[in-house]
Amino acid sequence: MVDKRVKKLADILINYSVSVKKGDKVLISANKQAWVLAKEVYKLCLKKGAFPHTIYSPGDLDYFFYKHATPAQLQAKPEISLFLANWADKFIRLYSSNNSRTLSNIDPKRLMIAAKTNQLVKTIMLKKPWILTEFPSLSMAQSAGISLDELEDIYFKACLQDWNKIGKTLRALKSKLDNAKKVEVIGEKTHLTLSFTNRFFQASDGKYNLPDGEVFGAPQDFQTEGQVYFDLPSLRSGNIVEGVSLTFKKGKVIKAIAEKGNKYLQAALKTDSGSKRLGEFAIGTNYGIKKPMLNTLFDEKIGGTIHLALGSAYPDKEGGGINKSAIHWDLVKSMKKNSKVLVNGKPILENAKLLV
Repeated sequence: MVDKRVKKLADILINYSVSVKKGDKVLISANKQAWVLAKEVYKLCLKKGAFPHTIYSPGDLDYFFYKHATPAQLQAKPEISLFLANWADKFIRLYSSNNSRTLSNIDPKRLMIAAKTNQLVKTIMLKKPWILTEFPSLSMAQSAGISLDELEDIYFKACLQDWNKIGKTLRALKSKLDNAKKVEVIGEKTHLTLSFTNRFFQASDGKYNLPDGEVFGAPQDFQTEGQVYFDLPSLRSGNIVEGVSLTFKKGKVIKAIAEKGNKYLQAALKTDSGSKRLGEFAIGTNYGIKKPMLNTLFDEKIGGTIHLALGSAYPDKEGGGINKSAIHWDLVKSMKKNSKVLVNGKPILENAKLLV
């Protein structure tokens, strides 16, 4: 018997998130833990007259690959992935971690080389409808410090929402941020100014990630100034990075240090010319997620947080960002205590409460 919640989630992914239509070519990628959801997604695609294609991505060989691959293998053109990226009209990525620390002892430089190699694939995919969700796994529950049953309850409650209704609230917040000349983030070890002149935000209402709930935009590339401190830890490519402090001048990171995982942070910043600039500033709006889970897909959505992404901006025809990089790394900051976000001098978020 398939959990009814899995069927409901598959319905949201197909009929709302990427809106699969008859004739669409849909690329579905999943691993073992998420396969139960992948099967339901595949079935719905086929029933709608689409052409689904599944990729099984177990990840069991990731450590061996990154440990032993030669430079030529790390930099090899991803011909098959490029073919599939060009073939597909829509993408559904169903990820679930079997072991979130698999790559923790891999040299970060090797990870960045591979990221640059796959950048072209990512660029093609981001220009088409796509959706990502991280399906509950035991590894994910252990990282969050909760049971798998509790994680599943949190996950489905956060995902199975009326995203059309939520979208109306998010668009109201978006209108306050669009084309803002000056945005200030003030909080613990933080006073950062950004500009969004001629830049427009997007309401993230179940069309990019599930769970969702944020409003995000790309700041002007050369106008970010000041310092920001991220108190929530980040788990990325098996590396826990926490206590990150970044100092910006003319939009570029000029000083960076992490209390933990500093080696990974420094390697990420050296990835390419765009990795020291911001591709995104966002406000989390999902107050149904109550606590950090050491999982960016959840933590960046926590209601009353802000996050910044080092690296590439998401492409958008209307006032989107132009920064390009092989990385897009979201770092999250709690705004609960003595913190606020000002838009052209007026508070829009204060002590984790939205003022919209």
